[in-house]
Amino acid sequence: MNPALLQIQGVAKRFTLHHQNGIELAVLGEANLSVHAGECVVLDGPSGMGKSTLLKMIYANYRCSAGSIRIQLPNRLPIEVTTASPHELVRLRKESIGYVSQFLRVIPRVPALDVVAEPLLEDSVDEPGALAAAREEAGRWLTRLRIPERLWHLPPATFSGGEQQRINIARSMIKPRPLLLLDEPTASLDVDNAQTVIELIREASTRGAAIVGIFHDAHVGDAVATRRINVADFRTHP
Repeated sequence: MNPALLQIQGVAKRFTLHHQNGIELAVLGEANLSVHAGECVVLDGPSGMGKSTLLKMIYANYRCSAGSIRIQLPNRLPIEVTTASPHELVRLRKESIGYVSQFLRVIPRVPALDVVAEPLLEDSVDEPGALAAAREEAGRWLTRLRIPERLWHLPPATFSGGEQQRINIARSMIKPRPLLLLDEPTASLDVDNAQTVIELIREASTRGAAIVGIFHDAHVGDAVATRRINVADFRTHP
């Protein structure tokens, strides 16, 4: 078997509550997990057990209090997320990690079509025809996720919560990346759009993406999981 694309060893996270005399709150401890290309690992467990925190540490939004997070891409040297430089992290996110967070964060007043197209232009914005091709592909994603064409040229800040989440999904998944992190991507979606997201996740897995996801809807998790991990089994420190 090829090496795991994502290798997590002994990862822990503690938050220091400075407004409460520096008390430390242990959120996650001794997390160990390997994820291979083509797997979709679903994180289970009660709210507050550190599922979203673990995704944020993989993406390096949070720093680990302990442990190692290593990403091994084909024909590349492994990347240790916990010690990577800011420049390395920017490149890693641009090229290798897609992250569907619970909230859409974009520059105000940018049209939805360009929000979705932007990841496709990161390395080719000056190439002839690149912008038109990226917008055409973005339009296909917006159509598939049932965003009406009349909204494409409006900023997503004016959209409903469900529409914003579909923009978030399209933006995060339009560029195929080896590792995909999903934090409750269907939380605000109706049944039809949730089914579309299931199809998109399955397609990403089929092309070889390693996927780690959290799903509030058990049906969605069951539909995409190749393996389930209960985060409550990761030992936490008092």
